[in-house]
Formats: sequence, structure tokens, C-alpha cells
Amino acid sequence: MRIGYARVSARDQSPDLQIDALRAAGCARIFTEQASGAARDRAALAAALDHAREGDTLVVWKLDRLARSTRQLIETVEDLQGRGVGFQCLTQDGLDTTTPGGRLIFQVFAAIAEFERETIRERTRAGLAAARVRGRVGGRPRALGPEDLDMARVLLRDPDIPVTAIARKLGVSPATLYRALPGGRSAVT
Repeated sequence: MRIGYARVSARDQSPDLQIDALRAAGCARIFTEQASGAARDRAALAAALDHAREGDTLVVWKLDRLARSTRQLIETVEDLQGRGVGFQCLTQDGLDTTTPGGRLIFQVFAAIAEFERETIRERTRAGLAAARVRGRVGGRPRALGPEDLDMARVLLRDPDIPVTAIARKLGVSPATLYRALPGGRSAVT
């Protein structure tokens, strides 16, 4: 049996392209999920690996859908091979570990995929560093500015005003208020 595995990283992404390709490749069962490739606990991947039996082939659309590092990819494929399960990647022609040539190609593509990911990571870090030098700071703006924090401190001094009411007045959750002012009421009194 050919077993497909499709994964997207972001909620606004669709796995349809991968699913269509896996169906066209003859996958009888397809497991899909939305999860970061860096996440080790991927329930659909675990289910796909568990579902695979000797003689089956696990099929993915692209190498980075299965693993985020060469080590993880090689470990997964070696585990599959040890159980008599093949591996095929649709976007890398010839990458079918049920053949000797496919196993060689697998090793080469795995190394290239890791190199590409590391290059992207280096470019991202360099871009962020260049932005910091120019005074730009990344990330989400703070939910509470200095004036909001001053108001929160004043309101927190009044024990009759519930923290939830203070947070609501500032337009944030109580958790955000506690993150901004660790210790909450006890820290300002």
C-alpha cells in the first residue's frame, strides 16, 4: 500500500496541492496535518508511520514536509527501511528508497535540503541584524504602553477593583496584564 503524508506549517496554508499529488501517485491512505516541521510531536505523521506495514511505501510531496533536518530525515527513513517500508518523495525524481539508486539520491537530496534551510536561516539572521543596526526592532508591538502601565499601577492599588475589570479597561487579558506587571497587585502596593 502507498501511504501519503501531507503537512502545512501555517493555518492559512492549504494542503490541497500535496493531497492532489499524493492521490495522483496512488496513495490509498493520506494523513494530513497543520504543524511546524520543527515540532517533534506530529500526530498525523506518527499515525502514518504506525499505519505503514512491511511492503508499504510512505510517500511525501517534498522532503521538508517529512523532516526539518538531515538527521531527522535519515532516522525516519532508516526506521522505515528497518521495518521493510519504502519511502518516496514526489518532487525529487528518483527518490525512491525501494531501489539502490533511490537510496543514494536520498542521501544527496537530504544533505542539499539541510544546506538550503541553513542558508535561509543565515540570511534571515543577517537581515534581522541589519534591521537592528538601523534601529528597527522586530516582533509584535507591546500591548501595554508606558501610559497604560502607569494607569494599571494606579488601578491595581485599589483593592476594590478586580484585575479582570482593569484588564478589560486597558483592552487586554488578565494574563497580558500579569506579564507586563509580574506579581500583579502585590507588586504595586
